[in-house]
Amino acid sequence: MKIFGLEKLSLVDFDGHLSATVFTGGCNFRCPFCHNADLINLQNVASISEEEFFVFLDKRKSLIDSVCVSGGEPTLQPDLKEFIQKIKAKGFLVKLDSNGTNYPLLKQLIDEKLIDYVAMDIKNSQEKYPLTAGNKNIDMEAIKKSVHLLKQNVIPYEFRTTLINSHHNEKDMEEIAEWLSGSEKLFLQRFVDNGTCIKSGLSAVEQPEALKFKEILSKKIKQVELRGY
Repeated sequence: MKIFGLEKLSLVDFDGHLSATVFTGGCNFRCPFCHNADLINLQNVASISEEEFFVFLDKRKSLIDSVCVSGGEPTLQPDLKEFIQKIKAKGFLVKLDSNGTNYPLLKQLIDEKLIDYVAMDIKNSQEKYPLTAGNKNIDMEAIKKSVHLLKQNVIPYEFRTTLINSHHNEKDMEEIAEWLSGSEKLFLQRFVDNGTCIKSGLSAVEQPEALKFKEILSKKIKQVELRGY
């Protein structure tokens, strides 16, 4: 599998675990607030070979217990399953970050117990998904299937939404609350413009409004937390 980034030690990507994070390249979304624009467009990024990664992993066995597979969108990679199998064979836990568009692969990875945790992005209310994800041709049925699958508690999971002033309002939160009703956990993430976003000029939802959003969502979702605030 092609790897375009490696964070050798993360204390925050997989709660309760010390992990390494690998970043795959390419994505079927173009979220304007995405801070990994170089990974999405595969510009100015150097690849890391699988061999190099697994040599690194063998050296870190006593220091980390898990690997987060992020992106980009990892489920676009044709050999993702085989890559994760190799990680699991070495005794590491695996967390997958995904936008939920590849429902068949997500279900397969869960059914075969190849992943231990899923963090799925919820971009916005269903009506505003194309705008927020930067893709007018989104397969919402696949996304809805992925949401439904995770809501069955077949694996530990979280949903997460990055809040953008120009994209999210209270009405959106009400619709997201209905959609995710009964879910275990949703994180509302503070947007940070690090200068590498797909679109410039975006701004974060400030804490007072984020707390209002949390109140709305908490009526339907078991645990709603702010992240980065």
